[in-house]
Amino acid sequence: MTRPSFRFGPALLFCPADRPDRYAKALERADAVILDLEDAVSDAAKGAAREALVATPLDPERVIVRMNPASSPHRADDLRALAATRYRTVMLAKCEDTADLVDLEDLEVIALCETARGVLAAEELAALPNVSALMWGAEDLVASLGGSSSRHPDGRYRDVAVHARSRVLLAAGAHGIAAIDAVHLDLADDAGQRAEAEDAAALGFAATACVHPGQVSIVRAAYRPDPDRLEWARALIAEAAVRERTGVFAFRGQMVDAPLLRQAEALVRRARG
Repeated sequence: MTRPSFRFGPALLFCPADRPDRYAKALERADAVILDLEDAVSDAAKGAAREALVATPLDPERVIVRMNPASSPHRADDLRALAATRYRTVMLAKCEDTADLVDLEDLEVIALCETARGVLAAEELAALPNVSALMWGAEDLVASLGGSSSRHPDGRYRDVAVHARSRVLLAAGAHGIAAIDAVHLDLADDAGQRAEAEDAAALGFAATACVHPGQVSIVRAAYRPDPDRLEWARALIAEAAVRERTGVFAFRGQMVDAPLLRQAEALVRRARG
């Protein structure tokens, strides 16, 4: 299949698939909703979650279904339920190898690299033609290492999480696909959520996943370019067009070359989105 392009806005909101009463509200509040068949649903409730997925349709262009891992006994049932819907974008939890995407060739896949093996496989996963994005996750990653905390007491990520985040972003960028930043679990830490989302946007992440509707507005604001910076970017692009991009030139007291111009273009794209 032709590689699908990532079409979702910056704020993606998780919703337990066994709570169909929340589906529409979650979709209304976010740019896209991730209907979660995995960690948000107990084993005892997974059957009911799949039934709800089929019985409660939403706009398929704004829905991502998080499937259970390829090694899970729930995979076949997840696929049968998915086939009974119009949803064709899936997030594969704990994705660790290209073999995990067997039987998913006709679906758009967001590979969730949230274990040690998954992070190390990010480059190979990003190269697959039906993978439109990579996402990383800190908590399962640290658990897969035998650790107990992804963050320092002050809220900063520990080094291994920073490394995983960077590696997944680099793998996605190398293959021209989107990267999605991990959830921020401290619901009371608006400042931390804002800082992480602003950092994600500045680095080139396409979106940040949210676990609560209250995080959506914070993420959207973080991805929205600063007005002064956006004016600079538009003016720079206009100046480059006049000069026909003839190489390095001075603009408002700064030397500009191709990388800075590409950064300006990325800012304008974010504003359009």
